[in-house]
Formats: sequence, structure tokens, C-alpha cells
Amino acid sequence: MDKVYFVGAGPGDAELITVKGARLLAAAQVVVYAGSLVDRALVNTYAPQAEIIDSAALTLAETTQILVTSSRAGKKTIRLHTGDPAIFGAIQEQMAELDANNIDYTVVPGVTSAFAAAAALRQELTLPEVSQTVIFTRIAGRTPVPEKEALEKLAAIGATLVIYLSVGMIEQVVSALLAGAYTPESPVAVVARASWPDEQILEGTLAGISELVHSAGINRQALIIVGDVLAARKKGLSAKSLLYDADFSHGYRSS
Repeated sequence: MDKVYFVGAGPGDAELITVKGARLLAAAQVVVYAGSLVDRALVNTYAPQAEIIDSAALTLAETTQILVTSSRAGKKTIRLHTGDPAIFGAIQEQMAELDANNIDYTVVPGVTSAFAAAAALRQELTLPEVSQTVIFTRIAGRTPVPEKEALEKLAAIGATLVIYLSVGMIEQVVSALLAGAYTPESPVAVVARASWPDEQILEGTLAGISELVHSAGINRQALIIVGDVLAARKKGLSAKSLLYDADFSHGYRSS
């Protein structure tokens, strides 16, 4: 019996998978991948000899059966997820199933799409005196959100918000944000298919972002980023990190 590896494939660009993830894929005999989100070309590149199974149409029970059967047969088995499995990855239920079947497993992190989106925007998500907090969240849809985490409540903080799985409900997102600390003039960006060849970037304000999204035909696989950090980049920084300040001493540099 061999252990199962949950591997984050990264946000889309085949070169953004980790070295460890690529190494494990190269040795894999069975790869069960999220075909609705992970590029098959990535799988073919790094696991050309493996049996490839698309899980897009499979239930939890069906996916579990493949992982358990492959593991018990002594095959090197990879469960390949988009981005990082810890962020909206639905892996906890899969790990619980493997626990119930006494199958060992390891999780290998990946690059989540939030960081690919920030890179595409050339944007730091935390800036001194602007925002030192980043919240990853989503709006309630078919998957509910705890009441205490309703978007309008999180929006009251005024931090940098990275909103997953919600662009198809952009009007509801904007309404919730405006019920918090943001205004119609608050800067917002939508990045669709971050790091893919057909990546799209929209930048604007909350007052106009819904129209931009609809005009671009974006309704899935996009992140919404909102916060004052987006304006600070364009206006110029009002404060800089102390890390590189000549008058700031630390363990590696005396003032």
C-alpha cells in the first residue's frame, strides 16, 4: 500500500506548480485531477506515463474508491487540485474518507490564484498604513457562508478583500461591500483565469465594476480584489516599509 498525495497544481500556468509537486507527478502511476479547473496539458507535461482520471464528473464516493483502490494496489497516486488545496479545495472531506479507510496521505501546497492575481496586477496586498490584513472569502451561493462571516460584515473592517467564487454574483458582491467600509469610489480589480494565456484583468471602482464584468463576459474562474492598496499603487506610497529604512536596525543590520 502506498500513500496518496494531495498536490496543489497552482493557478493555471504550468510553470507555477512547485518543484515538489512536479517531482511527485513525474513518479505518479495514477493521477486524479480536477479537470474542470486544472489544465490537462499540465498533467500531460509532468505525468506523461501515469493513468489520468478526470474527477470533474465524479462523486466523492467515486473519487475515494479510485484513491483507495490505487493506494492498496501499491500505486503512486496523486490527487491533483487547482491552486492550493487548502483554499476552497474541498479536500477535508476527501482526507476524512481516506482516514476512514486507513489510507495514509500527504498534502503538498500550491500557489493559490490570489497570489497569481496580485502578481498580474503587480500589486502588494499589504501596505504600511494602508492595509495589514488580507481576507480570503466568498459570497454565499449554493454553498452557504456562516452568518458571522457574511460579506457585509467582513467589509466593515475595510481590509484588503480577495473574493473567490463570486464573480457570477457581482451585483450582490458590490451591494455587500457598499454596506461595509467601502464606497462607490473604492478601487476594485477582477482577474479572470489568473496566469493562464487568456487571463483578463479589469480595474475600476465599485460603482462601475459590474458593468465592466458583464461587458467582458466574465462569469466564472475570476477573483475580485478590493481595497485601498489598489489605489495606493497608482497614487504613490504614503508610507514605506521599515525593512529597508536606513535608520531601522534589526538582527541583520545596525542603524
